[in-house]
Amino acid sequence: MRRAVGLVFLLGTILFLPWQAQAASRVEVVTAETFAQSNLPPLVAERMNRSVATIASQLLEGKEIAAVQAERTIYEKLIHEVFNKVLVGYTVRQVTVEPAVKTKVKVDLIPWAETIRQVQVDTAVEGMPPRIEKLVRQDLAGVESVFQAALIGLPTAAADWTNGVLKQHLGDYLQEHLPEFRADFDLDPEPVARVKLTVFPRLPVVRTVDLSMRSDTLPNSALLSQRKNMQKQVDDIVGVPVAFVQRHRDDLERQFAQGLDSCRAFRVLHMQTKVKIEPAERVDVMSRTDSSQYHFRLSGWLDIGRNKDRGSRQNLLLRLHAGRMLGKYDEIFAVTELQPEEMSWGYQLGWGHLFRGGRYAALRYDLQHYGFIYEVRQKLSSRWLLRYEYRQADRLGEVGIRYRLHDFLGLEYIFDNEQNWLRLIGNF
Repeated sequence: MRRAVGLVFLLGTILFLPWQAQAASRVEVVTAETFAQSNLPPLVAERMNRSVATIASQLLEGKEIAAVQAERTIYEKLIHEVFNKVLVGYTVRQVTVEPAVKTKVKVDLIPWAETIRQVQVDTAVEGMPPRIEKLVRQDLAGVESVFQAALIGLPTAAADWTNGVLKQHLGDYLQEHLPEFRADFDLDPEPVARVKLTVFPRLPVVRTVDLSMRSDTLPNSALLSQRKNMQKQVDDIVGVPVAFVQRHRDDLERQFAQGLDSCRAFRVLHMQTKVKIEPAERVDVMSRTDSSQYHFRLSGWLDIGRNKDRGSRQNLLLRLHAGRMLGKYDEIFAVTELQPEEMSWGYQLGWGHLFRGGRYAALRYDLQHYGFIYEVRQKLSSRWLLRYEYRQADRLGEVGIRYRLHDFLGLEYIFDNEQNWLRLIGNF
């Protein structure tokens, strides 16, 4: 039994060895290498290598190495003739085949006389306003290297060889640096080659812009004077790819804010703007402008379900707050109130301090009723506020829980030791 197994193993080994030798003696892979007497652009050399490898693979792959060695001169001549017919700007001087499992084909080229020495790229950004064009050109900085790598040292007559190579590598460059745009180019093949590169936006693009302008330290109505200026700025992103706006959002937000703060009225009031962009085909742009030194607020309220107490306070009131900051946390201010139901005016002077954690305390003196008013507010969240106010003249304290419906309207539930009611609060 052991002898039989040994014979079978020996027979398999004998049969396997010739097959292995035969397989090893055939050409499996063909690679190519092209070079020229003068500089051969790397991108063009890469394309030529693929072309030569394709031609040689059809002739050599699968053939026995010994047969290729015996007829090497014939194969070299065939590759020489075929490649020379498709080649422009170069002449094939010599082809060398090195037979092996991984056969190498070397092609020596002679360039024609006139070659490209320099490349000038003229870039045009199609349909973009100056603000966006500047950002696009920043992303395209260095695109000249794509054309230089493919053209410098290339015979002018061989420029057609570069079209496919340039389109592929230009596409790769845009995908890395400017993926929101596509590009096309025209090449004038001269010793000083000129390339006209044009970039176009890809879809989807911004269709409309919805602008909102808000302030916590300035009456929102006062911002209307600058709305036209701000709208003109943000309209620059109409027609711009949404992904481009997303990628450059920080730059655009900073530019829009600086454009608004540069107007004379805002500089006088030391206004500082923060802009927030939500990129989409319909973009939402929110600008918030506040002063670091002055606080002006115009508000009004309407009480619902409240009885007039002591005949001194009305259900409808308008209030103007004008303050000057003393540092980052302290403020001195004056308050002017109008009660339209009786057309009576009231005036207050006060001081306020902002604590950390959203807490605010103020002391006001009522010049009409000759008494102090103490106020404490605590911000519970972005929309909820809890406040307590004590009026010395009335000897009455009240607690209010306020909910901000949006930037212009709030709703507050108020109660004191006599009654409770609702208040609609408007911010103008």
